[in-house]
Amino acid sequence: MARYWPVVVVAFLFSSMASAFQPTFSSGIDLVHVSVTVLDRDGKPVTGLNADDFELLEDGELQQVAYFARGLSSNSDVMPVHLGLLLDASGSMAQDDRFQKTAAIKFLRALDYAADTTVVDFDTEVRVGRYGRDGFPRLVERIRASRPSGDTALYDALGVYLDGAFEQDGRKILVLYTDGEDTRSQMSFEDARDLLRASDVTVYAIGLQRYLRAGSRQRQRMFLEELTDSTGGHAYFPQETDELDGIYEQIEAELNARYSIGFISTNVVTDGSWRRLEVRLRSQSEDLRRVEIRSRDGYYAVYVEEAAPLSPRRR
Repeated sequence: MARYWPVVVVAFLFSSMASAFQPTFSSGIDLVHVSVTVLDRDGKPVTGLNADDFELLEDGELQQVAYFARGLSSNSDVMPVHLGLLLDASGSMAQDDRFQKTAAIKFLRALDYAADTTVVDFDTEVRVGRYGRDGFPRLVERIRASRPSGDTALYDALGVYLDGAFEQDGRKILVLYTDGEDTRSQMSFEDARDLLRASDVTVYAIGLQRYLRAGSRQRQRMFLEELTDSTGGHAYFPQETDELDGIYEQIEAELNARYSIGFISTNVVTDGSWRRLEVRLRSQSEDLRRVEIRSRDGYYAVYVEEAAPLSPRRR
């Protein structure tokens, strides 16, 4: 069953989340997970690489790879895949509603290895539901039933999704479909971006902007690119709805070719600080010198609060 989040309730939740996920971010997971996509000069995924082909650095220090897998479908029992879909159901998306729903459903059907799918559709309000593999018919019904209306609470919807994603262990992929213009959220873009950086979610955005005012189109494009790039994802900006199938196929191909790398940090300090990540290839071959590597740009370390010193016993 879908849960409804009125904006006034969401605002209270986000104020708590924003304070909770500052650089003193707490996590009990020792294994740091990094999703990596390698693209050649033509923008096509590079496949067949091994763990020894990668160098992973944290704040400039080389780390030892402790976990490695190719493609999201691999090792899905050991490290499950959690899929998220944010659908803009505001009035500004009404003209393309039917086509974009069909394209999204085809995409979700292709990723049958996902342990579950979280669907968040948003307009003035934010509605969220999570479905397991056996719940696909209900998921399709849920997507088809939404009717575009109202304003656009994009950043609030992102915060609601992240609230649930923080509780999930495994690999997390979020696909966002919107025109990018937020007209309703209580949460700011900066807060949404910071919460996203504190997560380990990879975001792909599809920004259909042909109905946006010319003055806001470039600004919203920059916002979506900033949200996606820091997570190792990518933003697409189709001109027409008939490009959606091709874009979803590109995302699917990228997910099927991506590498999952895990490491245990050599920095044992539990201060909750931001750790910068860099992924490189060891190979010096001509084919791999000019590749594009996409991955998250960092993470917040585990934070453990020091125990207060005991007061001296009085005699």
